[in-house]
Amino acid sequence: MSTKNLTLIIILVAVLLLAFAGCNGYNGLVKGDQNVQTAWSNVETNYQRRTDLYSSIVKTIEGSANFEKSTLSAVVAARASATQVKVDINDAATLQKYQAAQGQLQSAFGRLLAVAENYPDLKTTKSFQDFQAQIEGTENRINTARRDYNTAVNSYNLSVRTFPKNIFAGIFNFKEKAYYKADEGAEKNPDINFNGIK
Repeated sequence: MSTKNLTLIIILVAVLLLAFAGCNGYNGLVKGDQNVQTAWSNVETNYQRRTDLYSSIVKTIEGSANFEKSTLSAVVAARASATQVKVDINDAATLQKYQAAQGQLQSAFGRLLAVAENYPDLKTTKSFQDFQAQIEGTENRINTARRDYNTAVNSYNLSVRTFPKNIFAGIFNFKEKAYYKADEGAEKNPDINFNGIK
């Protein structure tokens, strides 16, 4: 075998190895991207479950005579706002808007439940009691889904940033994705006041 043929074989083997590494790197990035999208879909599904539960309880509360309409209206407005935000998981700003809208909905609903405490007839209805049990389970599912999403984002972002996949990420335009962050102020201890509790 001549030196020229040996050189061609070495170049051919090197090209094949690079092509294989490129395909493997690209496929790994696609898989990571799909894992992030699946995890995000699970987050959205759980938020949708919560929104549906909120809608059901709002209908139950609307049937209660003399219920504070302004509190109910705030929940309806927050729900409408939360469902209108469209998220692009490649854009941290839309993720933050979505998170803020969900936080406003949860806050408005918390105020609604606090007001509902003043309506003993409402508190004793089966649908209201069922809701309270279901919402607790849903909040746990949301927390799990957000944690799973962040795990998928972490794995994907590591692929995008580490060598040699970072080369293919740059070539094929794979960019880092945003994490789902804790709600603003979540790091502070809640102000709990037991005054007046007997």
